[in-house]
Amino acid sequence: KQWYQRRVRAVQCITFNRDSTFMCVSSDKGTVHIFAIRDPQLNKRLTVASVGYLASQWAMGSFSLKSECPATCVFPAHSSGSAVKNAVIALSYDGTYHKYVFTSDGNCNRESFNVFLDLTQELEI
Repeated sequence: KQWYQRRVRAVQCITFNRDSTFMCVSSDKGTVHIFAIRDPQLNKRLTVASVGYLASQWAMGSFSLKSECPATCVFPAHSSGSAVKNAVIALSYDGTYHKYVFTSDGNCNRESFNVFLDLTQELEI
């Protein structure tokens, strides 16, 4: 068994990609962590020898949303149903859309951004 550890105040969302090779965890502060499940060697590790052997499994990669709002994350799929390779979409509670692509060495780069709900506008009922 592998233990995946991060210090977060509250976990907002946990999701797996279609073939369960990656797990995405988002916090209530807009931080998103991506873990490699099938190949845990891709995840970063911390080993402290001064207090005996203490090892911690960290995320392969992570990114933070500037709004620091909770977000729901998904691994996107093409319209044909096949998975989009190494991509995560974060829908933030502030009404923003973020699509990030990630590499096996942990680099996460925002590929697209949009505001789908302007919270400053009044809704007409």
